[in-house]
Amino acid sequence: MTGIVLLIGTTKGVFILTSDAARRDFALKGPFCEAWPINHVVGDAASGTIYAGGGHAWVGLDGWKSADLGQSWTRSGDGLAFDDGEGEREDEEAIQSVWSLCPANGSLYAGVKPAGLFRSADDGESWQHVTGLRAHPTRPQWAPGGAGLTLHSIVVDPADDARIWVGISTAGVFHSADGGRNWEPRNQGTRADYLPQEQRYPAFGQCVHNLAKAPGKGERLYQQNHCGMYRSEDGGRAWESIEQGLPSSFGFPVATHPRDPDTVFFVPLNGDIAGRYVPEGAAAVWRSRDAGRSWQAMRNGLPQSHVYFAVLRQAMATDALDPAGVYFGTNTGSLYASADEGESWQRLAEHLPTILSVETMTLAD
Repeated sequence: MTGIVLLIGTTKGVFILTSDAARRDFALKGPFCEAWPINHVVGDAASGTIYAGGGHAWVGLDGWKSADLGQSWTRSGDGLAFDDGEGEREDEEAIQSVWSLCPANGSLYAGVKPAGLFRSADDGESWQHVTGLRAHPTRPQWAPGGAGLTLHSIVVDPADDARIWVGISTAGVFHSADGGRNWEPRNQGTRADYLPQEQRYPAFGQCVHNLAKAPGKGERLYQQNHCGMYRSEDGGRAWESIEQGLPSSFGFPVATHPRDPDTVFFVPLNGDIAGRYVPEGAAAVWRSRDAGRSWQAMRNGLPQSHVYFAVLRQAMATDALDPAGVYFGTNTGSLYASADEGESWQRLAEHLPTILSVETMTLAD
């Protein structure tokens, strides 16, 4: 590998940072995509193509694509609309924005707000609605979370593209084994503390914050939820709490190691109604080396006093190098990196717009 590309989605466009494999110095470029609000930017390492998605009530929604590391961009939202006659609920509007993107096995997936899933088979030029998800019988009871009814997490099995998991706030985790035609909720064991006591473990309706699949470990998934941190060993059929040892069970992002299924990273916040900033005003990425059975705060190089930032749901990622790099961006516009799996940190950028997503892409020889 010759280097690493960091893809940063912000409230004012896309920023791109590049470095060689040593990851000591990064060059920053941007903003791209005409400074649109961009919720998610991802890269396809096989082709080198970068995809971005976002939108806003004032400017509409669109998908963006660059095949030359951001030097030029094309855009297309062709097909990003719910089917005519689908029957929108009276309390919903048309699609407001693209919230998540996932290139997988030759296809490109997009999650939108209000919650729906789309697939592109032509490199993002056009989109087809995966109608089976919104046709699920629980659909009339899905309720919006604080950021609206949003499909923000997409996980596709790299070995079988018929197997798809999505996370929706606040409908929960849903899984399809047949490419999106049929879906089932997979939320057993995850709490919904905002419901009455006798309803705290519903079949659906949980506020998922992020999903991540462990590499090479069968059906292991990790989930950060509004109400806890969880691990599943069976594709989400059952979830086990792994929040013991953390300073808070509330937070947004979760990122897995590229090769070790037992290593996972999380940035907790101090609670949903306590300010939503890092606990005790001191920044830390919490790392587990044993699949969430124990946790360690990684603080070296991070600010430790009067820190009131948050890390949003898609704003943390790992790279594929060895040792793995870990990156996160804050809602105050700072970007941090570790080239040694969290042991030490450096600040790569500051004074950026609010960072909504961080992803990585490796450059091959």
